[in-house]
Amino acid sequence: MTALLQVRDLSRAFGGLKAVDALTFEVGEGEIVGLIGPNGSGKTTALNLISGALRPDVGSVRFAGRELAGSPAHQVTRAGIARTFQLVRIFPRMTARENVRAGLLLRRGGPAEEDRLLARVGLTDAAQRLAAELTYIDQKRLELARALALQPRLLLLDEWLAGLNPTELQQGVELIRALRGSGITILMVEHVMDAIRSLCDRCVVMNSGAKIAEGTPSEVLADRRVVQAYLGDEDA
Repeated sequence: MTALLQVRDLSRAFGGLKAVDALTFEVGEGEIVGLIGPNGSGKTTALNLISGALRPDVGSVRFAGRELAGSPAHQVTRAGIARTFQLVRIFPRMTARENVRAGLLLRRGGPAEEDRLLARVGLTDAAQRLAAELTYIDQKRLELARALALQPRLLLLDEWLAGLNPTELQQGVELIRALRGSGITILMVEHVMDAIRSLCDRCVVMNSGAKIAEGTPSEVLADRRVVQAYLGDEDA
């Protein structure tokens, strides 16, 4: 499988803390790859380095053969990478349609495209509602629609399924699966292990900033190093 994203020896420290330490992995075209690990393991920082929100101290981020490490976020976005955030970022005083319109500023797209994107995430009936009035899952859907407005080849999802009830979780899993079916490659940070097992082709596991395991979901979740990272030596 052709590698769409290649991360090599990516590192970032904050003072004496190595938040990401020589992280290396690849994401193949059309894959869903889970980036997992206990809280504080460096997953979101890794996404920030890939998406241009942070600059790495050292390391390489190659996307579709192009080096992006250290590039500002708008250049990363134009290259074909979009993301959602752990804490939902929407414009609360704008309507759902206006939020999607903001995502279309980097490319052409009129009302028909706004409608298509809202329908794609299940928000057709919410187009004229203020974003602040939407339910939690619908705010997540809206942020996703805005990311999809950028027509990404690679979508970075940061705990997009967190905080959902069982019905919403199943809906979210099906939506992510449909996105992959449309040709979008996905790198997802996630703690919901049922979703990881259901969706991911492979997982990269981080702990204390470093990669400790890589493989299929069943392989990594059975790895003693991963169990120790989540539960500690005594419980493992």
